[in-house]
Amino acid sequence: MAVSAWLVWRARGFTGARSALALFIAQLAANALWSWLFFVWHQGGLAFAEVLLLWCMIAATVISFWRISTLAAALLMPYLAWVTFASALTFAVWKLNPGLLG
Repeated sequence: MAVSAWLVWRARGFTGARSALALFIAQLAANALWSWLFFVWHQGGLAFAEVLLLWCMIAATVISFWRISTLAAALLMPYLAWVTFASALTFAVWKLNPGLLG
């Protein structure tokens, strides 16, 4: 992920890739929020909604990066695949543990 962002920054600088890099930073924050929602606050429904939002943000980041560097976008594809799996897992764990995860 860091190499991906670095490639975009190197290609255009921060001012030339401001929206793409801002989206990258926003999805990093959303990634961190998921851990708190799920593991600390035990909010399964909110964690599932948030991980879907995270998936959309990553997809938007991939598209933004693709316009600047195809390699940078390709480097994010395993991350998108992992969050796809994590979304399904979050939903399943939430539904199987309603007492624990609200």
